[in-house]
Amino acid sequence: MSLVKLTIKGISYSQTQNGAYALILNEVDGNRQLPIVIGAFEAQSIAIALEKEITPPRPLTHDLFKTIADKYEIVITQVIIHKLVDGVFYSSIICEKEAKEEVIDARTSDAIALALRFNAPIFTYKNILDKAGIYLNKNKQELHSEEEIDDDNILSEPEVFGEEETQNIYSKFSNQELLEMLEEAIQNEEYEKAAQIKEEMDKK
Repeated sequence: MSLVKLTIKGISYSQTQNGAYALILNEVDGNRQLPIVIGAFEAQSIAIALEKEITPPRPLTHDLFKTIADKYEIVITQVIIHKLVDGVFYSSIICEKEAKEEVIDARTSDAIALALRFNAPIFTYKNILDKAGIYLNKNKQELHSEEEIDDDNILSEPEVFGEEETQNIYSKFSNQELLEMLEEAIQNEEYEKAAQIKEEMDKK
């Protein structure tokens, strides 16, 4: 089966369902997107890794893993989303130490959070993208799902909300004000708040 490379487009926060986040992955050589519902902690960890100039006052779990891996010269070379069963994605982390390769099972959200920290590429199989990939309108959107968010679920039938419905409480602030608020939220370890602020910054 052929592999398809993916990039991270971003994370969408749903104001209509507390704690629900959608991680959006883009097909590198195509127009499809792969949306995955993830938990709040993993969404926050991924958002922090994407916003490279902001460092949490204390290391998150995925940062701690990276520090330990560096100490023992373990490198993550790639992440593969290899299976989709009953709406749940399964992933493998490909690790290397002294030219010896190991494959470790992981939740997709954890695997991607680590891939970002190791600058490792993310792949899925073509048949998974054929099954779960969707074409989305290029306008600004927010994705919403009634799926449980404890696992890495497929966002199979996302609703698309209009611009007025997705406008959040931070829309009235300038970019500079949002940046200051984001830094304060990170320092206070209010990562859910930080994710919402970051989403509004991305819109601007």
